[in-house]
This record gives sequence, C-alpha cells and structure tokens, in this order.
Amino acid sequence: MPRKVLIRPLVTEKLSAQMEEGHYAFIVDPRANKIEIRQAVRERFPAVEIKEVRTMNVRGKHRRQMTRQGVRLGRTASYKKAIVTLMPGSEQIDFFESI
Repeated sequence: MPRKVLIRPLVTEKLSAQMEEGHYAFIVDPRANKIEIRQAVRERFPAVEIKEVRTMNVRGKHRRQMTRQGVRLGRTASYKKAIVTLMPGSEQIDFFESI
C-alpha cells in the first residue's frame, strides 16, 4: 500500500505572498524524498510544471504550561516541509477551489 506523500498544503501569510511568484508549500511525509514529492505533486496537479523542490525538517518547539499541579513540559510535533517552485508561465495551483 503506497504511503500518502502530500499530507496537506501549508498556507501562512508569508507563503500566501510567495504563491504569486510560483512557490507553494506542503507538509509532507518525513520519509519522502524530493523525487517522490515531485511525482506526488504531478499526480495531484497534472497541469503544473515543476522547476524545483526544496525540503526542510522543522523541529517541534518546546512548550510549557502552568497548571495547578505545577509546570507541565511538552513539545509540538516535528514535520517535514517541502517548497515547490513552478516554472514561469506554468498554470498556478489553487488550494481554495473546493471550498
């Protein structure tokens, strides 16, 4: 059974501005490599032409919560992020078409 490479798109204020330049971000499976990410984007969005794929591992941040029992220490989840750059003149990806 093939694993799901693209987990979800990552939409932040900074990345929304970069979408106009053809840069799109996805949270991907931590075991996925650039070739698998490129193939998954091509399958999901067949009309786009991909120029490059950049990946980074984002470590979870330490968090602290004050409770009646004292300080609880925790950590947010780590994840892998992929930035996909499209070729100039390629069709753009619309994340909000199904809303």
